[in-house]
Amino acid sequence: KISWTPLLVLGYLFYLLLGAMVFQLLEKQAETHFRDQFQLEKLKFLQNYTCLDRQALEQFVQVLMDAWEKGVNPEGNSTNPSNWDFSNSFFFAGTVVTTIGYGNLSPSTVAGQIFCVFYALFGVPLNLAFLNQLGKGLNAHLLTLERWVQKPGRAQVQLAIFLTTGTLLFLVFPPLVFSYVEGWSYGEGFYFTFITLSTIGFGDYVVGTNPNKHYIPVYRSLTAIWIVFGLAWLALVFNVGADLMERYLQLKWHKSNLSLAEGATTKLEDEPEQPRIHIPS
Repeated sequence: KISWTPLLVLGYLFYLLLGAMVFQLLEKQAETHFRDQFQLEKLKFLQNYTCLDRQALEQFVQVLMDAWEKGVNPEGNSTNPSNWDFSNSFFFAGTVVTTIGYGNLSPSTVAGQIFCVFYALFGVPLNLAFLNQLGKGLNAHLLTLERWVQKPGRAQVQLAIFLTTGTLLFLVFPPLVFSYVEGWSYGEGFYFTFITLSTIGFGDYVVGTNPNKHYIPVYRSLTAIWIVFGLAWLALVFNVGADLMERYLQLKWHKSNLSLAEGATTKLEDEPEQPRIHIPS
């Protein structure tokens, strides 16, 4: 019996290489364009304000970058809402235990960083236990699929209802809300939704961070609750998809081995029997 694990490893590496090539093809040219445009804007700024030199401008740009890394939006003024009010802190705590980690906000004090480490140390397992328990409730509808194997029609209906309901609640309707509140396009809202619920969390789009908008106090807290239930649903979908993919690969690999074995057996049967040589003792 030949293991199918090497095939899975090769397929995984090939998928990573394919993704790297596609991302490089799609994004590298745009990055070069934005970099050149940024340099051009700096030159125009220096031409308009001759009292500044390049070194002073670079220092000011560094100040802006440091402010952004500390979670301070350079836009607006000092009257911007705090990133660490209770609503935003609740949202940040949710991104820690769910391992989303947008990266746009992080503790800047040593005490906050140490607390974040221990908070995540106990919070991540607690979050996994909570999601597993929540997933059991969602999985209750999928358990009937195994019992109804002999009734594929009903099983397909159950699976379709589960996927459709979850897709509407967690992937289709939320981008409409985010588009209205944040001013994003629907595509940007959908991108944020999936990147968040899959715990990828790039941090390029984060709710409640626009200083020019006035959010209700519980906006980010409600978003955090939506994230928790969405994580449980999407994790279950990923688990089902991974199980189906693994079974499919194992089945294809098993059939391939059977075909090779049958071919070898047929070849042996077609070959004439070789004469046996008797060696006396």
